[in-house]
Amino acid sequence: MNKLVLCGFFLSFCAIFESYALKASDCEVCFAVVEKFSAGLTSNEKKDPKVIEDKFRTYCKTAKNKEHRFCYYLGGLEESATGILSEMAKPLSWSTPVDKVCEKLKKKDNQICDLRFEKSIDVKTVDLKKLKVRDLKKILSDWDETCEDCIEKGDFIKRIEVLKPKYVREDL
Repeated sequence: MNKLVLCGFFLSFCAIFESYALKASDCEVCFAVVEKFSAGLTSNEKKDPKVIEDKFRTYCKTAKNKEHRFCYYLGGLEESATGILSEMAKPLSWSTPVDKVCEKLKKKDNQICDLRFEKSIDVKTVDLKKLKVRDLKKILSDWDETCEDCIEKGDFIKRIEVLKPKYVREDL
């Protein structure tokens, strides 16, 4: 009878523990960046934590928005205040799954899983006049464009309308 009770307790404990496993939706930026980054590494590069750290610093130089913020939290940027890059590099060198890597990073810095990707704006269908200036700036930033002389909302809208044919394809 005691074995049956212990077995039931163990199974319920496992079910509770499983429900706390980190999901991609709980830590979307970490999952996306670590998957994208590790996919770009060769099998030889994946074996050495120091090489992984160097490659991640190189990756971070071109990162934008939330990926850039993720790099900052890990210590992949020169201006990063902290450095927990080894907490990602070592598990990757051991072929640890992405969910476990992100789980470990979350334990070190909870902010990592607070990062969320912004919803993308469909420039083809959206009414630019209804967007906020920060959204208009984001569109230009996503296109790697600037608007040096833009002061008012209308200036940003004009700039986007001028650049629209270059970045937005009209499907027939």
